[in-house]
Amino acid sequence: MVMDTLQIRLGHGLVEFIDAQIKKGIYSSRSDYLRDIVRKQMALSNLNKMVGIIPNTGDSVKEVREIRKKLSKEKFDLDEINNL
Repeated sequence: MVMDTLQIRLGHGLVEFIDAQIKKGIYSSRSDYLRDIVRKQMALSNLNKMVGIIPNTGDSVKEVREIRKKLSKEKFDLDEINNL
């Protein structure tokens, strides 16, 4: 997969935090960490688009179940997300 290269500047505290995540074994590299954060932000953005379209019927348990059912049927193309 061909990827674009970005150069970013981060404060020392942010870099230390990222490096700590790598040292803990959560991520294998700084790039891996940043890619994951961007993917999570994209997913959150998609979820935020749904805010306000959920009807308030007074039965929140039922509403959440219906939303989960709908989301479980959606297909996400990880290759497309990775190529962004």
